[in-house]
Formats: sequence, C-alpha cells, structure tokens
Amino acid sequence: MEPTAVSGTHSSSSGSLKDSEKKLGKDEVATAYGIDEKAYSDTDGKADSTDTSNVGDVFAEGPRLIDLGEDGKERPIDTDVDYATRLISLDDDTTLPIWTFRMWFLSLGLSCFGAVLGQIFYFRPQTVSVSQLFLQIISYIMGKAMEEVLPGPGSERFKTADTRFWRWVNPGPFNIKEHVAITVMASTASSSALAISIFAAQDLYYNVRPNAGVGIMRSFLVYPTFAVYPQLMPTVQLFEALHKGQSAVMQKKRLKFFWIIFIAIFVWEWFPEYIAPTLTGISIFCLANQKSAWFTRIFGGAAGNEGLGVFSICFDWAYVGAGGGSIGSLFTPLSTQLSLYGGTAVCIIAFCACYARNTWNTQNFPFLTQLLYYENGTEYDQLSILNDDFTLNMDKLAVQGLPWYAASQLLYKISRTMYIGAAITHFFLWHFKTVYNIVKDWRNGECQDPHYQKMKVYKEISNWWYLGIFVVTTGIALGTTYAAKSGLPWWGLFIALIFAWLFVPIIGTLNATVGYAPSIENMVQMVGGAVIPGKPVANMYFTMYGYNPVVQSLALLRDLKMGQYAKLPPSVTFATQFIGTIIVRVFSSSSSSLANFKCIVLALGWIVKLRYHEAANREVLRDVQGTNVWSGQQVQSYNSAAVAWGALGKPLYATGTRYGFVPYMLLAGLGFPIPFWLLHRKYPKVGFNYVFTPVLVGNVGINSSIFTSFLLAIFSQYYLRKYRATWFRKYNFLLSAALDGGTSVMVFVYTFAVGGGSGTVTPFPTWALNPKGNPDYCARLT
Repeated sequence: MEPTAVSGTHSSSSGSLKDSEKKLGKDEVATAYGIDEKAYSDTDGKADSTDTSNVGDVFAEGPRLIDLGEDGKERPIDTDVDYATRLISLDDDTTLPIWTFRMWFLSLGLSCFGAVLGQIFYFRPQTVSVSQLFLQIISYIMGKAMEEVLPGPGSERFKTADTRFWRWVNPGPFNIKEHVAITVMASTASSSALAISIFAAQDLYYNVRPNAGVGIMRSFLVYPTFAVYPQLMPTVQLFEALHKGQSAVMQKKRLKFFWIIFIAIFVWEWFPEYIAPTLTGISIFCLANQKSAWFTRIFGGAAGNEGLGVFSICFDWAYVGAGGGSIGSLFTPLSTQLSLYGGTAVCIIAFCACYARNTWNTQNFPFLTQLLYYENGTEYDQLSILNDDFTLNMDKLAVQGLPWYAASQLLYKISRTMYIGAAITHFFLWHFKTVYNIVKDWRNGECQDPHYQKMKVYKEISNWWYLGIFVVTTGIALGTTYAAKSGLPWWGLFIALIFAWLFVPIIGTLNATVGYAPSIENMVQMVGGAVIPGKPVANMYFTMYGYNPVVQSLALLRDLKMGQYAKLPPSVTFATQFIGTIIVRVFSSSSSSLANFKCIVLALGWIVKLRYHEAANREVLRDVQGTNVWSGQQVQSYNSAAVAWGALGKPLYATGTRYGFVPYMLLAGLGFPIPFWLLHRKYPKVGFNYVFTPVLVGNVGINSSIFTSFLLAIFSQYYLRKYRATWFRKYNFLLSAALDGGTSVMVFVYTFAVGGGSGTVTPFPTWALNPKGNPDYCARLT
C-alpha cells in the first residue's frame, strides 16, 4: 500500500462506462473500476446501489454510485483509483481534429514566447515557473478567438468556406485535443534549461560570454493507475471544465466558479505584488520590534534571503501557490505536505541554533546566503584560485585559503545530500514491489488502467523513436561540450548520463505517486567533483548532463500522463514534445532534449547583459538579496556549488577537513527511512507509513508563505477532503487552477507593464504598505 493519501497498489481497473449505456450490478461496477465491491453495499436509501446510470459521468449534479461509501455519503478521494475514476472523465471523442492551423500557430508561437518568459522569470527574487496553467489559459483564450475570426466552417461568419483547406484552418469549435497539444508543446519549451545557469555564471563570475551555438519509462511511470501525478489534477480538471459536459448544470457552475476566482485573484495580486508588498508577509513580531536582527532572521521573509518567515501571514498567491511547480497546498497529498513542513520546522531550529552558537564561524556571514566567503566575512574571490583555463591552482589556493559557507547554506547541503539517500531507500522499501509487479505484468500481459484501456484505439509510439532521439542528442551534447571548451571529457559526459538514467525510475516513481521529486543536483555535483576534480566549469556541465535529464524526463512523463488523461493520441503527444523541444533547445547543450533555441540565448543576453550594462545594475544579480524585481540567487547557488565541488571538492570535503562530514550524509540518508518502515511493520495502524522521509530530511525554500501554506494544506487536504468530500471533488482542484492561473497571468502582465520586463521599472510610490527596506518592516540586515 502506497504510504500517502494517494495510495493503492497497481490498479486492476479496466474499461469505461458511459452514463447512458446500461445498468450494472455492484459486482460488475467493482470489477470495471477495480474497486472493492464492499464500497457498493446497499445504503440507507440515499442512493440505489444498483442504479449506475450516472456511474461514468463526472459532470453529474449529484453523487454517483462510485462516489458513495457504505454509509450512503460521499467518501473522500483517497486512492489512486479514486483519482483515476472519480476526478477525471473516461469519455473520448476520437473524431476531434488535432493537426489544425490553430494548433500549429498557437503551439509554435507560445513555445518561443514561453521560452523567453521562462528565462525572465528565472531571475525573479521569488522564482516563478511558466506554469502549464498559464499557457493553458492563454492558449484557450486565443484558440476561442481564432475560432470566431478565422475563415472556415467553424466561424459563424464564414460557414460557406467549407473546402478541405478552410476546414484545416478552422474546422469548428476549439476542442480539448487541440488545446492539450498546444499546452504540451508550449510547456515543453518554456521550462528554464539548466544551461541558463551555466551561461549566466560564466558571464557573472568568469567574464565569459558563451557562444549561442553552444520514453522508455512509460510502462510503469505513465500507463498504470498508481502513477497518479497529483500535480496534474488542476490542469486536467480545467481542460474538462473548458471543453466537456458544457450542457450539464454542474459543469456550468464549475466553469462560472473558475472564471470568478480567476478574475478575482488577477485583480487582487496587484496589491501584494505591486501596490502593497507588505501583504506578501505580515509579521506581527517585526511590526512590534523593527530594530531586532534576530526578529528579522526568525520572523522576516517577505524579501529574498531575509529570514525564515515564522508565523508570517502571506496574502500573495505567487508565494503561497504552486507557481508552476509540483507542490501546492490545494493538490499535494497531505502526508507529503506534513512531512515537508516537519522538515521545515527542523530546518528553522537548526539554522537558528547554529547561528546563535556561531557554529562554523557563521556569524561572520549573512544569515541566509548562497555565496562563498573568506573567514572574515568578505566575498570569496574565486578567480584568484584558478588558472586561465579555470582549473584549480594549488599555489594560489594556499595563498587565498579555503572558502567558508554560511551555516544555513551548509545545512542546506547536508539535508540535500541526506534526502537523496533517503529517496533511494524510500523507493526500495515502499515502492519497489509495486513497480516490480507492474513491470512483470507488462511483460506478461497489458496494463488494466481504465484510461490506458481507452487509449488502445490509438497507435502507440515505438520505444525505438525515443532511443533514436537519445543517440542523436547525445552526439550533439558531446560536440557542444568540446566546442564550449567546458573541460568535461567525453567519458565524463557518459558517466553523467548513466547516473541520470539510474535515477529516473526512483525519482519518477516518487513524483508520480506523492507529487514530490527530490532533487539529485547536489549529489551529481558531488560525483562530478570526485571524478573530475579541480574544474569548476566542467562540474557545471557534468551537473547539467547528470541532473537536467532527470528533470526533463519527469516533465515529459508528466505530459505523457496528461495526454493519457485527456485521451490525446500518443503520436500527437510525442510529436508536440519533440517539436517544442527542438524549437526552444536547438542551441543549448541539454542531452535529454536537444538544446535551447536562439530566442533563449537572446533573452539571456538581454537580461544578463542589457539589464545591467552599467556596473551598478550588474551587481544586482551578484547581491545577496537583490531587489524586488531581479535576483541572481539561483545563479549564485549554482556557481558556488560548482566552485566548491568542482574546483575544491577534495581539499574542501576530504575526510578530516572542515566540511569532510558532508559526503557521509548520503549514508545517513540511506538509513533514515528504515526505522519508520520497521515501526510501521510493528505498529501498522499508527501511521508511520505516512512519513515521507525524503521530504522530512530535505528542507525547502523558506519565506513568508510557509505558515500560510501549512494552514491551507490542513484546510484543503484534511478538512475539505474528509468532511466536504463532494465540494472537494467538484471544486478543490479547479480552485487551485483558478488561483495559480490568475496569478500567473497577473505576474506576466506586471512584469512587462511596470516590473522592468519591458526595459523600465515603474515603482509604486512609497506608503504604509510599500515601505522602504523590507516590505514586512523587519530590520534590513544586508
């Protein structure tokens, strides 16, 4: 049994039931949906257990048979089968046109647009992804507009244009399959490639301007029911709300609900994001004491690297919401979130304790920072220890001395090392048997997931296509690695790729079931420093090839699952992913999905060069806190890790040295899940199986949203899921989609209207809720 709120073993459910086809007995219903037939016992008269006339209609006004528990009331969404059969429609229309002019025009246009926007958002102080929801909503609005204005039988004004060509241009109503295909292609293109960190770090810290030239896991990470992908629920439910069941009363209510929330949050977000930034994090403690440094460290958090945000109340959904990520208060299973916040509590205590006791001389450095320092607190000059080819010079190192971390950054590295080991053990203890059975069943038969069964009408893509792409992109990666003079040897590239291949099933399983994918970036950096010592730039490239393929694979698997949920033909999903990848990644060195298109390089040059061509502006991206518009914290972290692991891996982390214990935290992580597993076997009813150990030991980004996010998680994933099950099923995930979507659109408009995206920042006048310094009135420490 999967130890989360989304639980259950490999589903045996198959087939589908339409709402008006037939009446079934409860044993037949149980067989068709792979659910224990006890769930369909006769009730107290509130529902006829033999009346299954609406068993397949997710848009029904009242509860359906599959929604009811033994008491006749709607039961909570708990298992993987619940997700597959109670939240998502099984209906499919195989006649819908997909390869239309609208689809191509919007897919290609939004791909390049999303790519540029992704790089801009990468340098925001609160990192925001270009979420699928944003692209989904924008493409829907534009698709409906094209439905009306383009000539063709789909337009009321051009009904006579009924030739084959005009039917391709505008065949009719903008449909769900066009919409999903556009979203898949654009979202594939919009993720900020890890290569952006390399290019920016080389520019900011090495004064190097890089030249612009520089699926096989489907059977158990896409097809089966156990691969739920909780983060997809808002997106998939929004697709269905926009395109399916339009005549149903309930669907009209849900669609109206979505647009009201969407517009409301779009209007509201102008206040915390621009007019009244204090709403980003209201800290009663800082308002009471505006001069205490410790109050800032503990209770501040509205600005980047300000503080830990303890008990701050955040009214900014850009902070509280998913922001395009896989963790969201309204859709991530409660067990995952409680483990996450438990780890955060430990992290907060550890940060404060180390700083108070001056462990590792941490009081010499800022409380929260990603940079490297000399022992006296000045920023470490990394170029002063390197040769002209950016390799380590031991004589220069002897003069400069080894760099120091702030305690917060060191603890972050410790936890990130531990949780990789915990993820490995957690996978083998809790998931390996399930995955093994799925693979065994796949060899002996076929997957019985109901959505997969509906997809059998479409021709599947051969694994040879994926293998061929891998061979070609590996060749491109090899060529660009040498062309860029990265210092990474050919065998280092292959070690990195093998490392990534080994971790995709482990991290992918966790992502598909509990909605959280532990990052292996720190471990890859460690391995790179061990096999290719003394070369920080080579370490950056090794990290990209060992880590980015995992991230890209998870994104591609997620989109394949979305295609299965939406009944998009596999060939269409594959093609849109491939084309979107080529469009945006032709010139970057990403082995997992070709490379970045020129528009990304131009965007990078625009941000990293034009945005700070003056020295003062350039230093913004090197500053610890940055501004409320731009921040280089991600590049700082990536560069510091490359220097620490790449150039200084052996002298800095050797056994017996100051930080020599850090690599051993991997072994500690490997053992961490075992006690919880043993306790669960001895006390199976206590709930030790709900402790998600990789999250518990891995701290997260801490800011003013933590406390608010925790409260929302309890409200949504506990109270609504358990005590308002019907409302939760119909509206909870749609609410998440509306909030995240409206916020994403607002952030986009804000960025280009007044936030500096167009070249000029237009600050809002200073007033009580937009003070100088930190927005939450905490003392400014840097």
